[in-house]
Amino acid sequence: MKQSEFKKRRKQLMQRIGKGNIALLGSSSTKIRNRDVHYPYRQDSDFYYLTGFSEPNALAVFIPGREQGEYILFCREFDEAKALWEGAHAGLEGATGHYQADDAFPIDDLDDILPGMLENKHKVFYPMGRDSDLDHHLLDWINHIKSQSRSGLVAPGELVSLEHILHEMRLFKSPEEIKLMRRAGEVSAAGHVRAMQTCKAGMYEYQIEAELVHHFMQEGLRSVAYPSIVAGGKNACVLHYTENTDKLKNGDLLLIDAGAECDHYAADITRTFPVSGRFSEPQKQLYQLVLDAQTAAIEQIKPGTPWHNAHDASVEVLTKGLVALGLLEGKVKALIKKEKFKQFYMHRIGHWLGMDVHDVGDYKIDQKWRLLEPGMVLTIEPGLYIPVDCKTVDEKWRGIGIRIEDDLLVTEHGYEILTNAVPRTVAGIEALMQGG
Repeated sequence: MKQSEFKKRRKQLMQRIGKGNIALLGSSSTKIRNRDVHYPYRQDSDFYYLTGFSEPNALAVFIPGREQGEYILFCREFDEAKALWEGAHAGLEGATGHYQADDAFPIDDLDDILPGMLENKHKVFYPMGRDSDLDHHLLDWINHIKSQSRSGLVAPGELVSLEHILHEMRLFKSPEEIKLMRRAGEVSAAGHVRAMQTCKAGMYEYQIEAELVHHFMQEGLRSVAYPSIVAGGKNACVLHYTENTDKLKNGDLLLIDAGAECDHYAADITRTFPVSGRFSEPQKQLYQLVLDAQTAAIEQIKPGTPWHNAHDASVEVLTKGLVALGLLEGKVKALIKKEKFKQFYMHRIGHWLGMDVHDVGDYKIDQKWRLLEPGMVLTIEPGLYIPVDCKTVDEKWRGIGIRIEDDLLVTEHGYEILTNAVPRTVAGIEALMQGG
């Protein structure tokens, strides 16, 4: 992503913070996997959203109206030995040069420099309670300023959550962000197609996972957006199953929930298909019901529609279908009111999508479901999960888990499905898996 995009975001943030105030935001820290081995580093989404800076041990400071420059970056100084062992890093020159900080200081000098930046500011915007080190440092800095009140210095009088402003900004995707999310969706969809074409009885779930990750990386997307769910048979009834160790069997369905990440932007796709390439009749009936629910929910996606309408549409279709198939008994309205569907459909229809797979942004405003607006991206993912030990339904339904999930961009006049390149229909899936 171009640096101009990050600069535009910082300008927008400064306007919302206002002169006389200051905002602080820290980077992600490195995390130990075991002993002296670290997990692959992934920058904090909020930090990257404003800076584009992908290194740990950094703090971004935003001071609207500061004459010497409004954007200050504290980071590691360039170290030749570290560069030899671990690779290139920006240093102070890179922070101001490539990353366009107005000023840069060594992170080791934070305690000496930052208190002066806090002096005489009214409010401090920062992610309260998210970074205990920053919480403690900030209180120390403020107390240090208070101790010098006889010199005329004034400490900030109000601490404000930065997320309220920043996450509302992140909820609405720019054209550049949408371009990355389209790419993530296209590559992820093609990975799911590859999984369908490769799948056969006797393979292990992790081998299908390997096909997905292989495709993502071959296309240049080196990170998955979240741990892949590859769940055969009854494993699909565990919503966040990630062991991916079982052998695939003829007659079972395989549920895959997986997506790639493109420059910090996630895709999130779920498909459910038969290991053998052909649905049994009970599987087909339940699958078609879930697909009908997804179709009904997608039809609700347009500007001005309350967020919850899509969920309500899916609940109505699924409940009617469960009654028709004999999995529920009673009148549809009464069953919905008593939430009887939740024994088989226990999650909501979807979530915001962006830099995080369960992305930031409020779902309600003043206790009312917010209205959809252009630029929002969300998932639509109804499902049915019939536990293998469920004694209230016919045996033919037991152990079947189905979810169908796609990523949708809200447009001026409706929606765009970003993950449309992988089949959803029974006929489409069977044709693909049988070489059509």
